Amino acid sequence: MTGSDASPAVTATPASAPVTLLIADDDEVTRSGLRTLLAAQPGITVVGEAADGVEAVEQARRLRPDVVLMDVRMPRRNGIEATRHLLAEPAEPAEPAEPPKVVVITTFENDGYVTAALSAGASGFVLKRLPVRQIAEAVRVVAAGEAILFPAALRRMVAARPLGSAEALPKAALTEREEEVLRLMATGLSNPEIAQSLMVSLETVKTHVGNVLTKLGAQNRTHAVVIAYESGLVVPGFTG
Repeated sequence: MTGSDASPAVTATPASAPVTLLIADDDEVTRSGLRTLLAAQPGITVVGEAADGVEAVEQARRLRPDVVLMDVRMPRRNGIEATRHLLAEPAEPAEPAEPPKVVVITTFENDGYVTAALSAGASGFVLKRLPVRQIAEAVRVVAAGEAILFPAALRRMVAARPLGSAEALPKAALTEREEEVLRLMATGLSNPEIAQSLMVSLETVKTHVGNVLTKLGAQNRTHAVVIAYESGLVVPGFTG
């Protein structure tokens, strides 16, 4: 399934286990509304809130949520820096190696901050205007280890930025098939859809995706797609 500016491409079936969620937004009304609405969604438990980026990192490390729903524009530390800080290194050696997943939530899909947040390690982004069921679906999907993309919006945002990772792909030495899989990932296709497109097994696709992430040094699927656009492997307007 490919995405559009209005609807994200969701690349996995939501996990059946309950997902713990931390909501970070500096607007109290928005934060409270999201908490009430998302807590009522099946399979989601909201474990806390944060009013700024510093508090988001502190609360995430204290509460250990599966996912942080991170606003971009917040005081003290914005959502981009909070994401980078949270995902870069554990605060203490004893902390678990696996940090929470981050979903950026923003008002405008053409907000240039969003791509920076994806490069910082966020697993995707959603728009505040989406129906709450779609935001909840995105949270569950990211918790399951997949990604949510708005391919058209992502293409526009990356096209407006300088090529910051142009050396990543040559150094990565991706095989021809791995480059093909990465291009399909960039259109928002899920693993099963890639398998169908290439007429290979799902396990084969998962192996290729894993190799792509490792070779690129990408933190997640979305980060790999950003690198694909920034390197020029995929150009704005590419649809597969």
